[in-house]
Amino acid sequence: MSLKCFVPQLLSSFRRRTCQGVQFYFHTSSNVRKAEGRRDLVASMPARDEGTAGEKVVDIDALISKRSSRSQMFPDGDTANQLFNGIPFKELPICNIRVSKNNTIITVTDHKGAVKMIRSCGMEGFKNTRKGTNIAAQATAISMSGKALDYGIKTIRVFVQGLGPGRMSAIKGLQMGGMDIVSITDGTKVSWNPPRPRKQRKL
Repeated sequence: MSLKCFVPQLLSSFRRRTCQGVQFYFHTSSNVRKAEGRRDLVASMPARDEGTAGEKVVDIDALISKRSSRSQMFPDGDTANQLFNGIPFKELPICNIRVSKNNTIITVTDHKGAVKMIRSCGMEGFKNTRKGTNIAAQATAISMSGKALDYGIKTIRVFVQGLGPGRMSAIKGLQMGGMDIVSITDGTKVSWNPPRPRKQRKL
């Protein structure tokens, strides 16, 4: 009496053992690697993206050498009255991008500061930790660009404040949405006497 496998291809992975005239086929597999410890698992995880890794670095000196004069690159006394698409620089609408590690809030105001429209990652449908990702910030910026174009706003100034993954992604989203960005101002507040950081987490 013999027990035979019905699939011929699998016979190579089965071993035959005879015991008192009875043949048994049983499957053998390689030694399974032991589960990794928690520390090894945490060490193998990729570093958290804070919005700076992998971003393209702009070489300012190379840009200046391509320009005919420095006045086109950096602001001067006449920049406030310089026309961009027929609008003086001082009267251009301002796009404020408030970035944190948990969310990205984008508002469009006129040159006096009156808010015209506001969007955030939460309003776009991103929930919980997904609100703090650079993809959510980019999608929110693209949506804001569409609303601004419908409102008649094409050329804007950008004011960025805060640190988080959505800093560069929000600006890229505005460009992808069809907005003409004239200037980018970083107003992130820097503390010269910061509070003591938390102790390192032990895993």
